[in-house]
Amino acid sequence: MLPSARMKDELVRFGVGMEPALLEQLDKLAEARGCNRSELLRDLTRAEVSRSALDERVPAFAAVTLVYNHHVRELSARLTDLQHGLGESVRSTMHVHLDHDHCLEVIVMRGRADQLREVANQMIGTRGVLQGGAEYVAETTFGHRDHPHAHPHAHGHTHDHTQPHEHNRSHQPPPARPARRPAPARTAKRSRKR
Repeated sequence: MLPSARMKDELVRFGVGMEPALLEQLDKLAEARGCNRSELLRDLTRAEVSRSALDERVPAFAAVTLVYNHHVRELSARLTDLQHGLGESVRSTMHVHLDHDHCLEVIVMRGRADQLREVANQMIGTRGVLQGGAEYVAETTFGHRDHPHAHPHAHGHTHDHTQPHEHNRSHQPPPARPARRPAPARTAKRSRKR
């Protein structure tokens, strides 16, 4: 079931008992998020259900954020080796140069929650990583089921996501454009001195 399908599910109404001070905080939080009590309670419940599911060996996604000093010896190589060890589990990475010394990297992964947590902790604990964090989402949170589906990709084909697959594209940067040919040399007419 996808989130859009969940929105069409019938809602069950029930009473909730809460201390007045806590209810006041809930209302302030709902106002800050631009939603009502019911929407906020649904969001908080989904987050907690997802968090508790991550204690098990369930399929999940993780987004790991790292800030590090790229001058630390072999740090980039160690982080890259950790990612390569995960193979197809690494879905995407983004690398940003913050300044002359520091980089920000975001790694999006998919796999078993316990394995994702282990590798995220290894990345965050690597010498030279100044700050790191990870956010996990259990696939069951949004009703994900392992079922075949096809949709277009930026690389121009569709495929069944339940099967491992290869792409017919290189992970190397595109070849450099050929240099422009230099303009033909102009010959200047020389005046002869006699």
